[in-house]
Amino acid sequence: MKITKFPQSCLLIETKGKKVLVDPGNLKYKEEYFEIWNGVDVILITHKHGDHCYTEVLEKLDETIKIYSSNEVKNAHPTLRIHVVKEGDTFEVGDIKIEVVHAEHGYIPPMKTGAKVIENIGYILDDGQNRIYITSDTICFQNEYRCDILCVPISDFGVTMGAFEASLFAKEAKAKLVIPLHADSPKYPVDFGFVEEMFEKQEVEYEILENEETIEVE
Repeated sequence: MKITKFPQSCLLIETKGKKVLVDPGNLKYKEEYFEIWNGVDVILITHKHGDHCYTEVLEKLDETIKIYSSNEVKNAHPTLRIHVVKEGDTFEVGDIKIEVVHAEHGYIPPMKTGAKVIENIGYILDDGQNRIYITSDTICFQNEYRCDILCVPISDFGVTMGAFEASLFAKEAKAKLVIPLHADSPKYPVDFGFVEEMFEKQEVEYEILENEETIEVE
């Protein structure tokens, strides 16, 4: 399994001959991303915010690329061809099983103007060798999800988990590797020293990826 990080929470996952793009957003977008994103098989979007769903680019992509997301995203971005999924659904992309799972987006008062997320979802991709869990922008919540690789937000500020909660969440999920996400916005600066301290305290293996960096997981 190859995992490539793009800005904020965007990931390209390549496995079993398929390319799955998750949360392609507008934050720090570069024109050279278009050809990469246009070569994927499917796109998964967790929620309606622009840093996870760059409508102006997505609507230009090849029409054969299936985009999966919630009904709230379909309503918020009506120009996109959204295949609606909900928590509890499962579907397959080739030999990859994809589970749609619960997520709880944090709320802060500026979101009362319409940015509040009502329908938020995460995804667990299972290729038979690894389970990779992309949590979406979520605060900590009780669950029984298990994975080998956890991709989790660390920015905090009431919107998502911070490093402390994320490290405990990773421990609970029994993740062998954690990839921190949601750390590119200047609105929510991240102290990576604290991130490292928290994950090391919980003895959780982690990899802080630069944008456009790729790792391979056996």
